[in-house]
Order: sequence, then C-alpha cells, then structure tokens
Amino acid sequence: MVTSRGFTLIELLVVIAIISTLLSVAVPKYIGSIRQAEEATLKQNLALMRDAIDKHFGDNGRYPDTLEELITKRYLRAMPVDTLTGATDTWTVLPPTNAELGRVYDVKSGSTEIARDGSAVNTW
Repeated sequence: MVTSRGFTLIELLVVIAIISTLLSVAVPKYIGSIRQAEEATLKQNLALMRDAIDKHFGDNGRYPDTLEELITKRYLRAMPVDTLTGATDTWTVLPPTNAELGRVYDVKSGSTEIARDGSAVNTW
C-alpha cells in the first residue's frame, strides 16, 4: 500500500487564500498607522523647534538668524528631520515682522503633501 505524505493542490490553494485575505485586511491598517506616526512625529518636531526658537528669543532678546544657530548655541542637539520629506534641510523659515529681531520667527514643513485630516502639512 502506497501512502502519500505531501499536501494536495487544493489544500495549498486554501491556505494561500486564507493568508491573502488576512494580508488584505492588515496591510492597509499598517500603512495608515505608519502615516499617522510620521505626522505625529512631524508635529512634535515642529513644537520642539518652535520651543527652541522661543527660548533663544527669551535669552538673547532676538530670534536666531539661521536654524543652525539653534544647534551651535545648544538650544537643539541636532536638526530634527522633516519626516515627510526625510531631510533636515527642507524646513521653511518664516521671518518676524520686525527684521531687526532676527530672521527665524517660525518654522514649517517643506512638504507639499496633504495630511490625513485634509489640511496642508506646510500650514502647521
């Protein structure tokens, strides 16, 4: 008597169908959670940089001339990454209304993407 120890084609197809169904549910949620984490990190990096700018103004009576000045004066250890562009040099710098007070009043993301809530990321 001959006994076969392998799987039949039907058994393999059923297993593949089950795995693909599970992946079709899990992958979109995973991708959405990555995007949510990137946006949350970007908001935190913006808050961190704005706090450093405000502390610089409080200590020196003027805003920094560049973002790198925040690092050299140790208000930041390193330039935060814009999580949506993946770079540290894409930040958009906004000057104060009075040019005598410095050149960096606020900072925004250099990304042109739209956030999950429908707002433009570069308006945060």
